[in-house]
Amino acid sequence: MIAKIVCKLEPITLVGGAAVESQQLERAIVEAPTLVAADGGAAHIMHAGKVPDAVIGDMDSLSGNLKAILPKTVIHQIEEQDSTDFEKCLLRIESPLIVGLGFLGGRLDHQLAAFHGLMQFADQRCVLLGSQEVVFLCPPKLDLNLSAGTPVSLFPLGPVNAQASGLKWSFNSLDFAPGEKIGTSNVADGAISLKTNAPALLCILPAECFETVVKALVAQPGSWPARA
Repeated sequence: MIAKIVCKLEPITLVGGAAVESQQLERAIVEAPTLVAADGGAAHIMHAGKVPDAVIGDMDSLSGNLKAILPKTVIHQIEEQDSTDFEKCLLRIESPLIVGLGFLGGRLDHQLAAFHGLMQFADQRCVLLGSQEVVFLCPPKLDLNLSAGTPVSLFPLGPVNAQASGLKWSFNSLDFAPGEKIGTSNVADGAISLKTNAPALLCILPAECFETVVKALVAQPGSWPARA
């Protein structure tokens, strides 16, 4: 079993290497004050005048100058190349929720890899905050208090059955699957409720919903089990 590097009873902000706006970091810290970097994401944290509690990754994108000024105790180099830096972090952090910055936007293949990581390590709840969207993997059950008219998109990463109420196009039981059935561009009538039978459905909301999503994910009991 792989040992945890960071364990907290409160949400953690994890910063990746893609673009991170200063206001995004400020929003994240309010909800998740502990800062952890995925490899080169440490640059964003240091630029903001802060020092990460840990830097986790293979260190292929952490500059030599930055590595030299960081305390050696916070650097955790993981040599294996079978996982991304994001996945290395998800596997080694224990927290009620991870807020991920610097994983949306930038290269499309990196974004797809991040979505894969959410599904691969679904037992560790994580919400990704970008400049336009907030993205997370739906837990078994989730209630969200959204404003009427809020866009809601549901996108499957694998076969999954879902139920949804409070949407313009609600459904009691719908089988989603990539290449077969997706649920983008729905709209909330107000508060919504989602239920899924597998860790395979992304929920995509406007970035303005970030604080609402964080509070709901932290408050909602029950999560997906770790993969064997």
